[in-house]
Formats: sequence, C-alpha cells, structure tokens
Amino acid sequence: MKPSRELSDTGRFVRQPNRFTDRLGPPEPGRYRLYASYACPWAQRVLIVRSLLGLQDLLDVTIVDPIRDEKGWRVPGGDPEYLSELYLATDPGYTGRYTVPCIWDAKDRRIVTNDFPRITLDLETSWGTSPDLYPERLRPDVDIMNDRLYHGLNNAVYEAGFARDQQAYEEAVTCVFTTLDFLEVRLAGSEFLFDTLTDSDVRLYTTLARFDTVYHTHFKCSLRRLIDYPALWAYARRLYGIPAFRETTDFDQIKRHYFITQTDLNPSRIVPVGPELDWSP
Repeated sequence: MKPSRELSDTGRFVRQPNRFTDRLGPPEPGRYRLYASYACPWAQRVLIVRSLLGLQDLLDVTIVDPIRDEKGWRVPGGDPEYLSELYLATDPGYTGRYTVPCIWDAKDRRIVTNDFPRITLDLETSWGTSPDLYPERLRPDVDIMNDRLYHGLNNAVYEAGFARDQQAYEEAVTCVFTTLDFLEVRLAGSEFLFDTLTDSDVRLYTTLARFDTVYHTHFKCSLRRLIDYPALWAYARRLYGIPAFRETTDFDQIKRHYFITQTDLNPSRIVPVGPELDWSP
C-alpha cells in the first residue's frame, strides 16, 4: 500500500473509493472469478461467504501472493502476471490502487466489481441463501451494524495505522476501542451479533482475526488486546471453529503481508515472532 495516496492534508487516512461497482449477474459456472488474498480482511470476507454458501463450483477463485510490490498483487501462475493487468484491461486510464477482492467476468472480459461491501451482500441474496446470512427480517439492523463496524473498527484500524498526525491517530484509536468496548458488552452471553450468524459476524471476524497479530503493534492499536476482552475473544474463537472461517485464516500470510509490504510503517521488513495465541474454540 502507498498510504501517501490516501492521506488528507491533515494527515488522515482516507480510503480510496471503489472504482468498479456493477452488480453481479446470475451465477454461471466458469464465468466469474474472484481474486482474493488470505492476508486481506476485505477479501477474506468474500472467501468466508463463498465457503459458507457452498459457492465453490459457481465462483472460481485465485489467491494472489501475499507479498505485494510496486506493481501490486502478483498472481501465481502468471496469467495475468499482476492483478493490475485486469484493472487496466477494464479501464486503461485507471490510476488508483489495484485492490482485492475483485471479480473478473471471463465472458465480458472485464472486472465487474471491486466493491467489497456489496460483494458479500450480492452473494448472500442472489447466489446462495443457506445459511441465510442476510435475513430479510434483520436487514435494517444488519446494515446499521455493518456501518458501525466499518467506521468504528474495520476501517478505523487503518485510520490509526496510517495517520500522519497525532490528533488524527488518537481520534481513530479511540474510535477502535470504543467500538470494541461496545461489542464486548453486546456479545456477553450471546453467540453471534444477532440471534443467528449474519454478514455482520463475517465483517467483524476478519478484523478480530488480525487484531493481536497485526493491528495491536503494526497499527499502534495498543490500548488493549483482543484477548483482554473475554466475550470478544471467546466469540472470535467460536467463529474460528467454523471451517469456512478457519480454513480462510492464514496467520502466516497475514503477518508477511502487513510487515513486509507496508514498508512506510516497517522499513526493516522484519516479521515479528508471535504472538502465541490458542485459537481453538
């Protein structure tokens, strides 16, 4: 990541807008391919939902190399060699970051979407309905929760990590821990955020999975650790016990991506040892 591209004049991290926002059409075997990274929390969301809904035969997947260089995400196997080639084939004038997740349409030869908040909802409502991760009766509440998670935690850890101003950092990190405190109370005695597993749980999990391993140190979200929150830590481990969550969580790739790729924050590119965490439910 080149955070300088997404820094305001006041030193605040401002995430770039998603360039491709078309909606997915009906599932067609062989037509759509998901490009994702085990290291990326936004991409892991889609991998989890794909697995939970049993969409493996309908949505092909390519996992990119976790070590990103100045050319962006490298595609193992070399066709294309870099994800950027698909972005530029779709929009030759594109100048933003080449992000995952994105979905390539092999029929129309273009990226349909890199709109990570919308991708999981499209899969949950148009491609698979069991389990129902976006139940109609809960959709207004799930939407509110998702918005709170994004601004208070999912993106706020990046706002803390990439801040270049003390006040901006402190505001972001305060937001992170205010949200974690709220979630700790909500999850005390509850299995999920609502009365059933939903899209919100998927969105929360991918940040929690990276918190103590990366965000606590690398992004300076060091006020408390996930393991200091008994209800949240138990909740994260319960989700990890579900195969779709566990099998898409690769702590080695997560650590190597953040600590090797983000040289503005870690110029030495040294990957820390630990932390030692027992994720078994």
